[in-house]
Amino acid sequence: MSNDFALREGDIVLSDDRNAVGSRWLTTKIPYEISSDLVSRTGDILAAMEMLSKHTCITFHERTTETDYLCASFVGYKGGKQLVFVGPQCIVGNIVHEVLHALGFHHEHTRTDRGQYITILSENIMSGKEKNFQMYDGETFNLAYDTTSIMHYGSGFFSSNGLPTIVAKKDVTGMGQRVKMTETDVKRVKELYNCGTKYSNYSQKCTKSDHREI
Repeated sequence: MSNDFALREGDIVLSDDRNAVGSRWLTTKIPYEISSDLVSRTGDILAAMEMLSKHTCITFHERTTETDYLCASFVGYKGGKQLVFVGPQCIVGNIVHEVLHALGFHHEHTRTDRGQYITILSENIMSGKEKNFQMYDGETFNLAYDTTSIMHYGSGFFSSNGLPTIVAKKDVTGMGQRVKMTETDVKRVKELYNCGTKYSNYSQKCTKSDHREI
């Protein structure tokens, strides 16, 4: 995994408007490589992969000779070296967020049905950052919108004036959290990768102490 990445939509690399289904890996056994400059972050990286493996059928193993591997992140499988951004301030949840991009998932707040759940306050968004809030017509697997998803932005992301850029229409605690995958996050991975019912849902709820905006 590398410190080098290109930016679009904040923390992911997009070459086109792919949705998750069109960008899934063809395997649930994902090779990875940790670059030498990230050796000190190995524990956090492994903990992030363990969070995914514990509750889904996705597993990770160190790369040997594989040409397709995880090494910010393109959304979904691209082939070849698949970069996952691990910045100096990244906590375990941030890394999970990035790996989910690599597995094929867009940000939750870019869903086309978001208007029922959140309001985007474009007047407060930094100039040039509007694309971070662009909607994508991706697969939802008929799962409910999740304002506490590990893939959702917090209220102040890319604010130009300290005021909210996203406001939830119902009172929620934990929007923008990067502590844990929600039950809905887990279900999406299981649906996309056909995990079946073998793996437990991650049903812990977020509390105010869990909320951390990045």
